[in-house]
Amino acid sequence: MGEQGLGANFFRLWTASTTSALGSGVATVAAPLFVATRTTDPLVVSGAFAVSWLPWLLFALPGGVLVDRVDRRKLMIVLDGFRVLAVGVLATAMALNLANVAFLYVVLFLINSGEVVFRSASQAMIPAVVVDGRLEKANGWLFGGTQLMQGMVAGPLGAFLFVIAAGLPFFLNAATYALSALMLALIAGTYRAQKTKARTFHGDIADGFRWLMRQRLLRTMAILIGLLNLTLTAATAMLVLLARQRLGLDAVGYGLLFTAVAAGGVLGSVLGDPLIRWLTPTWTLRIGLLVETATHLVLAAVPNAYAVGVILFAFGVHGSLWGIVASSLRQRLTPPEMLGRVGSTGLFIAAGGNCVGAMMGGVLASAFGITAPYWLGFFVAVAVTATTWRVFHPSVVSPAPATAPVSG
Repeated sequence: MGEQGLGANFFRLWTASTTSALGSGVATVAAPLFVATRTTDPLVVSGAFAVSWLPWLLFALPGGVLVDRVDRRKLMIVLDGFRVLAVGVLATAMALNLANVAFLYVVLFLINSGEVVFRSASQAMIPAVVVDGRLEKANGWLFGGTQLMQGMVAGPLGAFLFVIAAGLPFFLNAATYALSALMLALIAGTYRAQKTKARTFHGDIADGFRWLMRQRLLRTMAILIGLLNLTLTAATAMLVLLARQRLGLDAVGYGLLFTAVAAGGVLGSVLGDPLIRWLTPTWTLRIGLLVETATHLVLAAVPNAYAVGVILFAFGVHGSLWGIVASSLRQRLTPPEMLGRVGSTGLFIAAGGNCVGAMMGGVLASAFGITAPYWLGFFVAVAVTATTWRVFHPSVVSPAPATAPVSG
């Protein structure tokens, strides 16, 4: 990956994001492995995912207001420093054999509270650092870097480091947050949104929500993602148990499932800009819905690790292409002074599905068996695909680069 003519400031933002993604990915793989060494209770295992997603539900909206009120770059540096401290304490506790599942939950909650605001600020900065407004290309590089590090590298690396010592993945995570802060400090310029009429936090949140709800295309995509995340996170929360009990994989094999997703994500990111132009945004979104449906079906019905790896690879391609289209549309359609709030409102809706889905996965698996979350995901994906297929008509999606909001 590289700057590819997108500008030095974008390259530094990309490096910070990609480095941070490596550490976060390593911790994402290591956290459920740590929990699984303490218990096989599906509810306890899914709890790690629930506490990771709860901050998105609690802090996404106020975080978006903060992003639109302060210098976004400086805010991200402060958040990285906070996360270095939190993860460093957890890693040290693990090294001293003082950590337990409850302590892991607390730290996951804290670092993801910072991630909520960090992600919103990063997305809001992109249009300001990209040369010539080449958002699809910039978002493709960002998604590709994240997928490369978070899955292809972090998956097996996190599992390997965990086997050596439980605290090692978290020490690496703390180091990557520190490097991210350094790269952000090297970005030139100020990134405070244009000042608008003074409002209360609640008033600013309401403005962002109303704007998103009036924008037909972005509103549809936000609600759709919230519904799909409900079942996707339920499925992901149980993946460590599915890998062990149904697919017969060890810790490294479980990590390689993330590698399959990431490999597809990297391919989708590298080919994203020309592929989306060839397919059109409409068919990129529609085909993505079909891939989402097929993924749940294979995970539910096929107890073969290779077949699961193939469909997760396809899901990774879909995830990158969908993310590029969705991010670029939002960045083009949203007024610059509202990027933080509108983006965080979308994150809030998505997080609602993630948070509920994380616990739902454990409940379903406990009551009906390990494949139950995947069957539910399949039927929900079929329903969502059928009801939203016509919404992504070319007449709606193709003119999206226009800047005026579309009511509906």
